[in-house]
Amino acid sequence: MSAIQAYVRTTAPRGRDTERVGPFLATYSPGTPHPMLNYAIPDDGARPTPAEIGALTEAYRRRDLLPRLEYFTDVAPDLEKLLVEAGYGLERRVPLMTCAPDGRIDRPVPTGIRLRAPGSDEDFRRMRAAQNIAFGESPEIGDAEVEQLKTGSGRHLLAEAGGVVVGGGVALEVVDGTTEVAGIAVLEPYRGRGIAAALTARLTREAHEAGAHTAFLTPGDLGIGNVYARVGYQPAGECVHLSLA
Repeated sequence: MSAIQAYVRTTAPRGRDTERVGPFLATYSPGTPHPMLNYAIPDDGARPTPAEIGALTEAYRRRDLLPRLEYFTDVAPDLEKLLVEAGYGLERRVPLMTCAPDGRIDRPVPTGIRLRAPGSDEDFRRMRAAQNIAFGESPEIGDAEVEQLKTGSGRHLLAEAGGVVVGGGVALEVVDGTTEVAGIAVLEPYRGRGIAAALTARLTREAHEAGAHTAFLTPGDLGIGNVYARVGYQPAGECVHLSLA
């Protein structure tokens, strides 16, 4: 678990401003207040004092951002209690799932569906718009976000049906044999056909072939967790999101 948290601690700051605040690495994404893109990560074994938690809160308040943390509970088992005592609330508790090369289960691409890497700005724009719609967010994608997607080090994959982009996902860069598979999303009318499983299986295979011995993800709900299990992912822990409104 420590290796996976170290991976997040290494990759989350990419493209973000960072600041050390006590036993926390605070990350801030320029140009967006989105809470999922602005959060702190604790050191392993973190047991911050009330003053250190207060300093972290103030660091986010100064930037008009929601004070927020995301981390795997096993690496800092005492932290949640300390944060709750300081007024933080639990947003959600999500499972962590991992897949090793010998546990991966390949899945066929459904009939009528094509999986491919985005090849143009418009591909990236349509892929991210489909992901955002699937996640209940705005489909409007600016040029800056498209450029960030193009220049990032992840392996993007989109799903297409008759020329319409219906979903996508990404396997982030491999660091010390670890990678994260994220953003798996399929538009509602196309769900239940095995597209998400095929996206996840392809991205996981490509990550393993690129040198990852551990691929991990954090499913947002039980339904998608069952999809990941069919690809070979197994429960390995939990991630918590806490914030102070």
